[in-house]
Amino acid sequence: MTIRLRWALREPPLFPAAVVGFDEVVPGLAAAVRERLGRGVELRAAGGARLLLVLGEAADLPWADGARYLGWDGGMLTPTTHRPLPAAGLWRQAVLRGIDEDRLVVLLPGRAMVTAAPRRATDAGLLPI
Repeated sequence: MTIRLRWALREPPLFPAAVVGFDEVVPGLAAAVRERLGRGVELRAAGGARLLLVLGEAADLPWADGARYLGWDGGMLTPTTHRPLPAAGLWRQAVLRGIDEDRLVVLLPGRAMVTAAPRRATDAGLLPI
């Protein structure tokens, strides 16, 4: 049985817990993270040259043109303004089938990401250029 992922507008939006950027958005997001880190803000990041996921307190999250804000829904991160259908918890179970349950799951329209959750504050020198 195949279930198609659909998205519905979420009202009210989720409280932001992360921001993600892909491809051409990564350099601007990385620069914004470096600026925040330079001011003493604690952020955690995962990714590389083509994807950058940044977790932190809502007020501390950086802004970059084209980046998407994410919030917690069903144990995973989803867009703050849209919710997956069926429920996020069911998608998390499907994505993690056969994978360590302690992984961080991010679900976006057209993309899913599974990674180890960054636990320590990010070192600015490790961010992509």
